[in-house]
Amino acid sequence: MLTLDDFLETGALLTGHFRLSSGLHSDRYLQCARLLMWPQRAESAGRELAAKLAEFSPEAVVSPALGGIVVGHEVARALGVRALFAERKDGVFAFRRGFALGPGERVAVVEDVFTTGGSTREVCATVDAAASVVVVGSLVDRGLSPDAFPVPARTLLSVQVPSWPAEECPLCADGEPLEVPGSRRRE
Repeated sequence: MLTLDDFLETGALLTGHFRLSSGLHSDRYLQCARLLMWPQRAESAGRELAAKLAEFSPEAVVSPALGGIVVGHEVARALGVRALFAERKDGVFAFRRGFALGPGERVAVVEDVFTTGGSTREVCATVDAAASVVVVGSLVDRGLSPDAFPVPARTLLSVQVPSWPAEECPLCADGEPLEVPGSRRRE
């Protein structure tokens, strides 16, 4: 079972002053890539999340690039379905590289971390233009509201980590240097 200890053991729980891909600031960052760089841990987490998504009978798994690709692949492997990813083109998620979904195809959208749910909702909109999202899932939920998505959401680990808009960030007020560790940099 995935626990916070897994993040500590792999150096995936960072402390400092971070700007999240949502634009919010936080004093902790869950760098899932540090956890998922270990194939056995990635496979185990993928199997565990797949078990929570299986009841929705997805026929494909779609993840946002870059952070969701590894976990999405492992979930798809455990479910025995295709793994696709959406990537940003001109600031909007789109399918590229020949990826396509069929009308009515049942899709699980899988992410590494839910913070505001923004990237997941964007990928859901991309999927819904071609197929049907039936569930969303993540390794970690940083405190998302239960009604954040129009479909059921499943996660392996819920962690209450404070985050603030930049103008309300106490770390900014203290002059702490800001790090931007995610794949979507907003300079």
